[in-house]
Amino acid sequence: MSDYVTYEQEGGIVTLTLNAPEKRNAISTFADCDAVVAAVHRINRDRAVRAVILTGAGTAFCAGGDLKAMRDRRGIIEGSHADLRENYRRGVQAMANALYECDAPTIAAVNGPAIGLGLDVACMCDIRIASEKASFAESFIKVGIVPGDGGAWLLPRVVGMSVACEMSFTGDVLNAQEAKDIRLVSRVVPAEELMPAARALAEKIAANPPEMVRMTKRLLREGQHTRLSTLLEMSAAYQALAHSTEDHKEAVSALLEKRKPNFTGR
Repeated sequence: MSDYVTYEQEGGIVTLTLNAPEKRNAISTFADCDAVVAAVHRINRDRAVRAVILTGAGTAFCAGGDLKAMRDRRGIIEGSHADLRENYRRGVQAMANALYECDAPTIAAVNGPAIGLGLDVACMCDIRIASEKASFAESFIKVGIVPGDGGAWLLPRVVGMSVACEMSFTGDVLNAQEAKDIRLVSRVVPAEELMPAARALAEKIAANPPEMVRMTKRLLREGQHTRLSTLLEMSAAYQALAHSTEDHKEAVSALLEKRKPNFTGR
């Protein structure tokens, strides 16, 4: 795995850190994208993982694309029009698909600027918590390009179409409180409390039956683009599976016996 992503696991919680603080965790190479994809694949293979925290090293969450790489036409953006189209598919879009489809619940702990692609990376996660030092911008228009990584699909689903259009057409930067006001983030905390808050939330999620959490995430994802009748059929199938698990029996017994449950993932 590339040094761009560090992978730390403590119990059932994995912390992924975008680890290129010298470039504000900007994403500019296939190796950067591949590192995120590899980390998600590792999570998906490990059923012991119950929640994931994604954050950035240094003062930024992710500054988006690398402006120097754009200027010099290197990395993902080098080559002809046809090359560039394929590069996006192979690079940032493969990363977007992987992170958005991660089986385990994901929490973006936004410690600083989340700009352009960086904002969209945060939107690929299920939940976003912001430090008071965080800032957000769908700023592709400011560098004369369009959201190439799925932001035009992701952002309206998070903040609604009107706000997404305003952010995308202006490229304006929002501070953490403004992001909370438009429900881009769930909460804003002091900088020193960001990772403890993200960890506490991850632990609350991890305390629940892991397979049911994963299935619930899948239903929420499918519910964003499928018909109600289709989702109801999927929900019925998942519910039948859930009722047959040991964790369901343990959950009911623990509630009736007024004790803490012990979930095993079975």
